[in-house]
Amino acid sequence: MTQKNNSCKPANCLKAKARVFESTANGDQALAILAKAMGHPIRVSIIRMLLKEKRCVCSQIVDKLPLAQSTVSQHLKVLKDAGLIQGEIKGPSTCYCINRNGLKQLKKLVALF
Repeated sequence: MTQKNNSCKPANCLKAKARVFESTANGDQALAILAKAMGHPIRVSIIRMLLKEKRCVCSQIVDKLPLAQSTVSQHLKVLKDAGLIQGEIKGPSTCYCINRNGLKQLKKLVALF
């Protein structure tokens, strides 16, 4: 079942603010937070799924994973708290998309290694 959500568009996800870390110590902290969020294979799968879709996704995430809805929700919360994804409540469900700024920050911090 595909749900359309006109208010949660990739353009809106681009506007989402990623955590900004300026000093090296804060950069190390940011990398640790982002790496921890990406430290589970299911979360990596969710990120890949959202990147592939190039749009906001609602219930399809749960449908595509071999986990209970509550478990998927916990993984989504970790990714959202780290600033890697953005969620928008639409009725009884939440639609998720990549937070491009958060992903960009992760790439930048990893590249500094």
